Amino acid sequence: MMKYPEILVPPRSEHLWRYTPWKRIHPTKVTEMPESDPIKFSHGEDSKISDSSEIARAFIHSISPTCKKIALENDTMELDLRCSGHICSGELEIESKGESSLVIRISGDAGWTGLRISGSVRDRLSISIINDLASDGHLLHCEDWQISRDSELEYSTLSLGGFLNKSDMRFDLIEKGAVVRTGIASNGYGARHDDHHIEIKHTKGHTESSLVMHATCNDSSHSVGTGLLTIDENANGSDAGQVFRNLLLSEKSRAQAIPELEVLSDDVKAAHGAASAPIDVNQIHYLASRGLSFDEASALIVEGFLMDAFREIKNEAIISVLRTRLLVHLECLMNG
Repeated sequence: MMKYPEILVPPRSEHLWRYTPWKRIHPTKVTEMPESDPIKFSHGEDSKISDSSEIARAFIHSISPTCKKIALENDTMELDLRCSGHICSGELEIESKGESSLVIRISGDAGWTGLRISGSVRDRLSISIINDLASDGHLLHCEDWQISRDSELEYSTLSLGGFLNKSDMRFDLIEKGAVVRTGIASNGYGARHDDHHIEIKHTKGHTESSLVMHATCNDSSHSVGTGLLTIDENANGSDAGQVFRNLLLSEKSRAQAIPELEVLSDDVKAAHGAASAPIDVNQIHYLASRGLSFDEASALIVEGFLMDAFREIKNEAIISVLRTRLLVHLECLMNG
């Protein structure tokens, strides 16, 4: 397997790097191998995960001074990741069995953060990842998940922090009966750039997946959502869908939503959709008539729109954590 220095810099024509090219997200010149401070994990045992031939994963692997492992079995856990220094990075391995839930909070004032997660699910896992980094930081975030036979992964992401963010999440339904339900919510403000790339692969038949991504964009912020749904040959009986929706709050904000399907089997259900629209002035006027200011009315609409991204997430404790953090974030923006 090639190591990072041997991997060619991908061109912007490559699907994954179209809107956030590798040179833009790299913390230094691409010919340099910088030193990195470790992400500080609140829990976990020392571990090691394999290298990768994909450039972002290989880079994080090559510079990360730490790798932790979380083993869940009928557990409920909160994991804090503290990021500080000019460059900060780390890797995390997650193994889940039984009925488990995990909340991961990424915070700190690091100039650049690299996080790579490798996860496997047996039975049922509900996981939420909250990006709460400082508003001037950069984040490169990669995840790889395998969902086993008759197992279910509920995956939710709330992206609120960072100035330039690039996330690449991949889910592989490797056995019959595997299910993944994904909800992603991103709030754009200032000149924030948030790029999510999601790949869901149905390797075996009689598997299910759903993806819902909602992004709000204010000021001159930019949101990108790209999804690749692949149903392999002989994966008959698969049921999959993905939806991207963007809410534009200003004339200078931008949003791209690009769902893609690659279906190689015949007996499947597969659907995708994307939509972008400005905020409804009638809703603003209605709320204003009830005594709310323009900012309060907008925040209420944003909250409802973003929380709707988690419609497929059934874990009430996870939903409560997401809603609480989003409300605090919106209140801080209004009072900031």
